[in-house]
Amino acid sequence: MEELVQIIQEMQIPFAYDHFAEGESPEPPFICYLIPGSDNFAADGRVYFKLNEVRIEMYTDFKDPSLESRVEDVLDGHEIFYNKSETWIQSEKLYEVMYAFEM
Repeated sequence: MEELVQIIQEMQIPFAYDHFAEGESPEPPFICYLIPGSDNFAADGRVYFKLNEVRIEMYTDFKDPSLESRVEDVLDGHEIFYNKSETWIQSEKLYEVMYAFEM
């Protein structure tokens, strides 16, 4: 988890694990990251190699390709293979760009 936090700090965008406390969310852009599960490798009936699922969710109030490039440059610099998806959250009036990968 410490390595992941260091990687996200390099993106230079405010961030929090899972969510910001109510009323403390910064103005967009900001990042929420979480580790929703694992995909561990087993051998001899025990966990042999641990892999955590990671999601980095970046929220912006407008489409910002240069900001997405900054995030992707950091991930690429750490040789992280990721999948990217995007959605508009109508109720929040925010774009969510999500990067999903394993660490």
